[in-house]
Amino acid sequence: MDHKDSTSTSRLQGWQGETLRIAFALMLLMGFRSAFANHYAVPTGSMQPTLMPGDRVLVDMRAYGLRLPFTHARLLGDGEPVRGEVAVFESPESGERLIKRVVAVGGDQVEVREGRLRINGQDMASAEGSDTEQLGSRIYALDLTRGGGPDAAGHVPEGQVLVMGDARGASHDGRMFGLLPADTFYARAVAVYWRRGEGPVWRRL
Repeated sequence: MDHKDSTSTSRLQGWQGETLRIAFALMLLMGFRSAFANHYAVPTGSMQPTLMPGDRVLVDMRAYGLRLPFTHARLLGDGEPVRGEVAVFESPESGERLIKRVVAVGGDQVEVREGRLRINGQDMASAEGSDTEQLGSRIYALDLTRGGGPDAAGHVPEGQVLVMGDARGASHDGRMFGLLPADTFYARAVAVYWRRGEGPVWRRL
């Protein structure tokens, strides 16, 4: 087999692997929807560039504990949001389901200045002068083209969580509506499986 054939085979295998991952995600979504997995359609650009308007996101409803429908009573599991995760929760203002990044949890001392995050006195920038942050193992880009939004500072009590959008100047988030109880989160976002203009994709979050 010559080099050209080898390259073609490699590309085919990569495409097949990606197709299988997307197919598995969709099968999981259809087979276990409302029990273990569901999807969320991103309505705004508040999480750009991580999430774009129109993105379809696979979410894991087991991550923070399965709940009785229309209640916060847990049936199974006791997980809580972790810094860096992208999570779905109900707006404390409207009850609408929103998707944002968990940036601070109980016990954290938080500062947000010009859209940049400090936790317990440490800059979360992944590199000096960078528009990327790192929380745990997750490194993500910020969109500061519309500024950083309101500054904030304070202590997060135990059992509470602060969420923010990655597009800091275009996000209505915990800096405005306040902290959220850790035991009321709906699901953890797993991956983008559909993007407007691209069709099926698989981008882990």
